[in-house]
Amino acid sequence: MTKADRAAFVGVRLEELYPGTPIPLDHKDPYTLLVAVLLSAQCTDERVNKVTPGLFQLADTPAGMAKVPVGDIEKAVRTCGLAPRKARAISELSATIANNYGGQVPQDFDALEALPGVGHKTASVVMSQAFGHPAFPVDTHIHRLAQRWGLTNGKNVVQTEIDLKRLFPIDRWNKLHLQIIFYGREHCTARGCDGTVCEICTTLYPRRKKPVVTRK
Repeated sequence: MTKADRAAFVGVRLEELYPGTPIPLDHKDPYTLLVAVLLSAQCTDERVNKVTPGLFQLADTPAGMAKVPVGDIEKAVRTCGLAPRKARAISELSATIANNYGGQVPQDFDALEALPGVGHKTASVVMSQAFGHPAFPVDTHIHRLAQRWGLTNGKNVVQTEIDLKRLFPIDRWNKLHLQIIFYGREHCTARGCDGTVCEICTTLYPRRKKPVVTRK
């Protein structure tokens, strides 16, 4: 089976399993999604969804959040991990959006990635899920599964993103990245599957005997 064949099977099977792809992080607009994605770093979506209601009671707009003391933001997000750093980033990016972008989250990769605490993956999630721009955010689930499925050499997340964008049509990127995440959480988990257990892994590599060691 060639890499293209594997990609074709993955695309079809994931569409069968996950025809609907609800966004896992609760939000009401691009700004609240941006904050939620920032908080999700090294934290589960479930935990973020428990934290954000209290945070957004303090403020749910860039201008409002910029006025909230950083200490209060930190208290609201303390269970997400890395709370001091995330709180400062939320405060600073809120002020930047309020002062430089008229209170509207910019629909531009470079502008998003220039915001405090926002990297390429976070910007990609916001561009795809909030604005519908084609993007293929690669998180740990996608990086791990792409290696197990032989879709990338696994050198790093940057290379994984490049490889996946080459394999799949641009109109599938936004939905497919969520489908891979859903499958990774449900069937091909870090500990529950090592590349020799779940349906897609065993279909793509029926003769594989040794576990796949994920390259970071």
